[in-house]
Amino acid sequence: MDTSLSLLLFFFFFFFFIIIILNKINRLRSSPASKNKLIDHHVISHSQGPKFPQGSLGWPVLGETIEFVSSAYSNHPESFMDKRRLLYGRVFKSHIFGTATIVSTDAEVNRAVLQSDSTAFVPFYPKTVRELMGKSSILLINGTSQRRFHGLVGSFLKSPLLKAQIVSDMHKYLSESMDLWSEDQAVLIQDVSKTVAFKVLAKALISVEKGDELEELKKEFEQFISGLMSLPINFPGTQLHRSLQAKKKMVRQVERIIEGKTRRAKNKEEDVVIAKDVVDVLLKDSSEYLTHNLIANNMIDMMIPGHDSVPVLITLAVKFLSDSPAALNFLTEENMKLKSLKELTGEPLYWNDYLSLPFTQKVITETLRMGNVIIGVMRKAMKDIEIKGYVIPKGWCFLAYLRSVHLDKLYYDSPYKFNPWRWQERDMNTSSFSPFGGGQRLCPGLDLARLEASIFLHHLVTRFRWRAEEDTIINFPTVHMKQKLPIWIKRR
Repeated sequence: MDTSLSLLLFFFFFFFFIIIILNKINRLRSSPASKNKLIDHHVISHSQGPKFPQGSLGWPVLGETIEFVSSAYSNHPESFMDKRRLLYGRVFKSHIFGTATIVSTDAEVNRAVLQSDSTAFVPFYPKTVRELMGKSSILLINGTSQRRFHGLVGSFLKSPLLKAQIVSDMHKYLSESMDLWSEDQAVLIQDVSKTVAFKVLAKALISVEKGDELEELKKEFEQFISGLMSLPINFPGTQLHRSLQAKKKMVRQVERIIEGKTRRAKNKEEDVVIAKDVVDVLLKDSSEYLTHNLIANNMIDMMIPGHDSVPVLITLAVKFLSDSPAALNFLTEENMKLKSLKELTGEPLYWNDYLSLPFTQKVITETLRMGNVIIGVMRKAMKDIEIKGYVIPKGWCFLAYLRSVHLDKLYYDSPYKFNPWRWQERDMNTSSFSPFGGGQRLCPGLDLARLEASIFLHHLVTRFRWRAEEDTIINFPTVHMKQKLPIWIKRR
């Protein structure tokens, strides 16, 4: 069955299910108390003080979800936002996925929310995602525990030691893969980048790098993430149930790895001074909060953003370069010069060599802006919050729609044109560029994502010329290429 048709059927049944289970919520929203609350906010909007964002809550229960999803599957996903921005402004109210939501396409408002602490906003995810992660997930916890966990992991992921390991691992995995590429068969860039990125991720998190252990982990992880967009129904036979069972198997696998590390450290069978992976870092922490089970569960959760973001970034960079010969030639020349220099001096390539390639970094930055690996970030207001003259009510969801900001002509000239040169004079540290979110929950692996993409592009352009087949970017529920971006290669 065609993928798009399958997804449409999925959402038809999804919405039918929502209608049944949310009747009570609909009655509450229609109650006098609920109406009074909305009326109070509208009164604020007519005063000279802060205003409640204008907009529409759409149909009862369904809200504006159908139109939102329909736009998300189109070639212009931000059309839902563009239409309402013209009607109501850059910040407006809506009702999507069963939740009253304040949507923002304003860069300054987004930054203010993302930089807020947990007394103002907390992470918000659909029910299925929350159930799969669990209450102790790093993606859901707040306060001191979140900051400590994030700090420990972030410091390790930014360490020169890990970056050097990733350079070595990427070289090994890419060489093994690219040596087998045939000029008579299309190479699926999306599949190759996913395979390589998962190996790098598994080794960095839990030191699993080959054999049956890696294959079993990958198999169960694919089953696990299949449930992230499933119906919130948990009984045998449903996708959510299969995904939860897959996570239990992965947790047991990681717990065995942790127990092995603990035993070897106790018997002084290996050096415990230098952390080799994220698990080692967390085991060194003396906090009673970090139990083996909690660490194991969070290693699985940390695979979620890493599993998609890096391969998508790499794939989209190859796609945009394939469609922009001038940029591809410039990037190729830069990387060929680096390769020749290293061959002349007899030195290996270090991690800072890759990150110091100026045009390559501009290509990655522009890919992040145009590709929008993360289209938006959701939060929940813990109290009434006023930002830039807008009131965000307590209990409402807030959607920072990053894609609209990155493709807004207010912030970027010719925003739909791939133009790496725009970053020659432009500062990345602005509110109008936030591809990995922001604030205390800024993705700790963003430097590694850049590094892995830089290494992949270097190996690709210095070893091959290629022609990419026509392919389409799908932006929902996650960003990916419809045909996995087939390319036909010629060795240099």
